[in-house]
Amino acid sequence: MAFNTKLADEVREYLADFPQFEIKEKRMFGGLAFMVNKKMCVNVSGDRLMCRFNPEREAEVTEKPGYEPMVMKGKELSGYCYVNAERIRSPSDLKYWVDLCLDFNKAAKKSK
Repeated sequence: MAFNTKLADEVREYLADFPQFEIKEKRMFGGLAFMVNKKMCVNVSGDRLMCRFNPEREAEVTEKPGYEPMVMKGKELSGYCYVNAERIRSPSDLKYWVDLCLDFNKAAKKSK
């Protein structure tokens, strides 16, 4: 699956402002994942961001414009969501979503 390269570039540029993090890019989930400190943080998949965030912030996040639940095998995954690129209209919109993922990344567990 192709991914929105403009959105990926915007995420890449934003993350470049955080030299304290080890950031790697990896093709996964049909898109481009941004691994922060060896953990999947945010992914660009098609025309959407796939965000990994603290499930305790679910109520706040679901109210944000552009939020779409992440559903796998008919089940909504807590702590993950999609955000359509069309709803990321300003640098502050992108900042909100990527910062949400970065905040959780500190506590997130690494995949096996």
